[in-house]
Amino acid sequence: MAGNNDRFVNQIADIKADYTKWYTDVCLKSELCDYGPVKGTMIFRPYGYAIWELIQAEADKRFKAHGVNNAYFPMLIPQSFLMREAEHVEGFAPEVATVTHVGNAELAEKLVLRPTSETIIGNMYSKWIESYRDLPLKLNQWANVVRWEKTTRPFLRTSEFLWQEGHTAFATAEEANADALEMLEVYKELANDVLALPVLIGQKSEKEKFAGAVATYGMEAMMKDGKSLQSGTTHYLGDNFAKAFDVKFLDKDGTHKYAYQASWGISTRLIGAIIMAHGDERGLCLPPKVAPVQVVIIPIGAAKNPDVAVKAEEIKSSLVAAGVRVTVDNGEQSPGFKFNHWELRGVPVRIELGARDLASGVVTVCRRDNSEKFTMPIDGGIAASTVKLLDGISADMLEKAQAFTTEHIVPVSSMEEMEKALDGGNFCDAYWCEDRACEDKIKQQYAATSRVFHADQSHVGEHTCVCCGKKAKRRIYFARAY
Repeated sequence: MAGNNDRFVNQIADIKADYTKWYTDVCLKSELCDYGPVKGTMIFRPYGYAIWELIQAEADKRFKAHGVNNAYFPMLIPQSFLMREAEHVEGFAPEVATVTHVGNAELAEKLVLRPTSETIIGNMYSKWIESYRDLPLKLNQWANVVRWEKTTRPFLRTSEFLWQEGHTAFATAEEANADALEMLEVYKELANDVLALPVLIGQKSEKEKFAGAVATYGMEAMMKDGKSLQSGTTHYLGDNFAKAFDVKFLDKDGTHKYAYQASWGISTRLIGAIIMAHGDERGLCLPPKVAPVQVVIIPIGAAKNPDVAVKAEEIKSSLVAAGVRVTVDNGEQSPGFKFNHWELRGVPVRIELGARDLASGVVTVCRRDNSEKFTMPIDGGIAASTVKLLDGISADMLEKAQAFTTEHIVPVSSMEEMEKALDGGNFCDAYWCEDRACEDKIKQQYAATSRVFHADQSHVGEHTCVCCGKKAKRRIYFARAY
């Protein structure tokens, strides 16, 4: 694989000079993905898909601990289903891809490629839910969705992408809303503990909520250019979809009632978040828990000293036994080439082993996240030490990203301060009157949108709106976003 990558090493754009091109270069040249033949589509290459599989595995076990079961629903949905919930169809209409023919025959009813599955799942829940004994019902599906985007970028916004969508139904509004909030915390834990990604979580404004929801809660992550990336959302749907699809249950009191629902999702956009939150001038920098290769061993001079190759394989075996994902690079390229190659691909730990190292009974270890180099005894519990090192790297990456995020959140009290903060690559911590006109003005004037409400709303009444100067009703983050 390294041989096929010769022309890519050291050929990514300068992250400071051209952040957009740097991102695209990293996506393509670290072999995460490639462009599909249909405009706006993307092909996952094995290395990129392996990252998604690791995210998926970590998320899936958390969902199941939450009492969720996996299912799968068709991607073809009758167009009439979307029409049943007015706000929902209006929100998704511009992005919906429609199937009108099979061969030369026109379909009696048009079908849509799912932009999301609330409608088809609501239809099935109306069949499956009869009594309070059937509740709560918690299902999730791992699937693809199609949203015909005008402007696309790998992982961040493509016409087809992979995600999970959880759909839950409850007897009461309180339970459904609690589920949306609980899953938001699950997402935050996943972001922090697995992706080493600090996030801001909270409710979104009416303008930014999901089409058809009563309330939407978001998870926002700061990228190195100071922009926000919406990295997950949960939605309290109330009984909107239950009424549209007649999802009723016979309650304990003998009356029929509409169920209350929630939905929630994360997508392959998280890979984009990893790239932009942790990457640097050398390429990817992967958090260990989602790195397809956690350790690469590079034998130096093995052709002249077979003992080096033997010891490299022994070290690999001990690491594999400890649950570490490891590879030995026995390619013909120079050590320098190999270093660059694996750094571009973001491998957290590199172990170098040459004749001198072997004679001294040590290996040289290099961390991808901070370039620190040190030696480690070969026969001194190298597997246990490496596992501990990987855990330390995860913690350090989160701490570094958290410090960056904290440093780039700026309190603002006027439009002038907001403009300066945004242009400086920051999030704005602001007070807002909750008037849609002010939200629209900020977007029009500064290309910034409301992200989520601040966790602390205790002193809102003491402040005025950042835009119009009227009494504030909410404390909220504004940022430019992907």
